[in-house]
Amino acid sequence: MPKPSLAADQLPASAAKALRDLGENLALARQRRKESLRAWASRMAVSVPTLIRMEKGDPSVGMGVYATALWLMGRHAALPEVAAPAQDLNALEQDIEAVRQRSRRMSRRPGDVLRPGSVNSNTA
Repeated sequence: MPKPSLAADQLPASAAKALRDLGENLALARQRRKESLRAWASRMAVSVPTLIRMEKGDPSVGMGVYATALWLMGRHAALPEVAAPAQDLNALEQDIEAVRQRSRRMSRRPGDVLRPGSVNSNTA
C-alpha cells in the first residue's frame, strides 16, 4: 500500500488531469505492444499494482516509474524538454521584466536627465 503524500493530496486539478492523461497514454502504449500488465511490470521492475496505479495517473507513483515506462517506449529522451529553460515562458517573462526595470532605474539617475534650459554636466 502506498504511503500518503501531502503533495499528491494538494495536486492542482490541471496537473492531476495531465498525470491521468500520461497514465492513459502509457497504458495505451503497453497495449499497442501487446504486453500484459505482468510482463510490462516485470520489465519495469515494479509490482503489477504499481503499474496499474501509474496507468491511472496516480501522483504518488514515483517519477522513476514513469521515466522507466517512457524508456520502454523509447520516449525517455523527451523528459528533459518538459522543464527546459527555453520552454519556461513564465521565467522568460520574468527575465524580460527584470531587464526592463533595470533599464528604467538606470535611465532615472539624477545627473543623466536633461531639464529644459539646463546644460547636462555629463557632456561637458
